[in-house]
Parts: sequence; C-alpha cells; structure tokens
Amino acid sequence: MPKIKTYKGAAKRFTMSANGKLRHVKQGKGHFKRRTPKHSKRQFDKLMTDSEPSHRIQLQKLAPYLKKFR
Repeated sequence: MPKIKTYKGAAKRFTMSANGKLRHVKQGKGHFKRRTPKHSKRQFDKLMTDSEPSHRIQLQKLAPYLKKFR
C-alpha cells in the first residue's frame, strides 16, 4: 500500500500540542503592520489552540503524518 501524500500547506501551518490539541499561528502576521500598535503586534506571536473535533478530523486527512495522529 503506498503512502498518502501530505498537503504541505497544512503541515507547515499546524502542529500538535503535547495534549493532542491543534496549534496554529494567528492570521495577518505577514505585512501591513506599519500603523498597528505594538501591543496588537505582540498578539500575533502567540499560538492559538483549537480543540474542535471536526477540525482535527479534517487535518488528519490533510496531514496524516503529523506527530500525534499515529
């Protein structure tokens, strides 16, 4: 049986925490932050956790070889 291809975009954006929750960086971190206050810019550095079961199932199909899915 051949291996399943991983969607690289999903594998780069998401990681698994030690408890098995999804972790991702907030969107909007890339550019257009010149007029944004410093305290708002710092909010982009935090990792968001997502414990929604449907998101976990969908990501398992996109990136089957992430750390905790085995």
